[in-house]
Amino acid sequence: MSGKPKLYYFDGRGKMESIRWLLAAAGVEFEEEFLETREQYEKLLQGGSLLFQQVPMVEIDGMRMVQTRAILSYIAAKYNLYGKDLKERALIDMYVGGTDDLMGFILMFPFLSAEDKEKQRTFIVQKATSRYFPVYEKVLNDHGQDFLVGNNFSWADVHLLEAILMVEEKKSDVLSGFPQLQAFKARISSIPTIKKFLEPGSQRKPVPDDKYVETVRRVLRMYYDLKAN
Repeated sequence: MSGKPKLYYFDGRGKMESIRWLLAAAGVEFEEEFLETREQYEKLLQGGSLLFQQVPMVEIDGMRMVQTRAILSYIAAKYNLYGKDLKERALIDMYVGGTDDLMGFILMFPFLSAEDKEKQRTFIVQKATSRYFPVYEKVLNDHGQDFLVGNNFSWADVHLLEAILMVEEKKSDVLSGFPQLQAFKARISSIPTIKKFLEPGSQRKPVPDDKYVETVRRVLRMYYDLKAN
């Protein structure tokens, strides 16, 4: 294994994108191997690299890690993005968990039919503005600090910014009623490592297109149709 973390996934967002975000936020360079064929995937399976027979998989510090949450937790702890004590870690876990729920509504969006995409778009915006964004707006308003937890930059901030940008792709003015989140977005986006990741040419992936969907379906043999919530 090389010195840099190596990410095994598709050339697209999916569950790996949050891992890319967190490594980038920590200022860590990483390599990627994109799965393009069923044979590549089966080779990883046969080699025993995929503990639960699924990706994402990340080679880091001599380990082959699977399970997205485990990978993210490890990276956050390794690079001091996981709070200063157990209570802060619990808050970070709680906020990340909530953000994860919102992002889950978006994850399968590219695989939906055109009709179901419109329904899901409405559903995503409604959930973001009525359930999730009000929580973070209140947290930031109540403690008056720059970051969600302990007034220090953490995994929770990275995850929330990623989610905000994902929802804005569905409705550009979704933050119009959330002044604290507007300021938060500007603040976190200006952090040098984040700013670099948001620039063209970075390893951040674009909105999933038909090519990405077709590749995932082919490699994972996803022949069924998904439905909107």
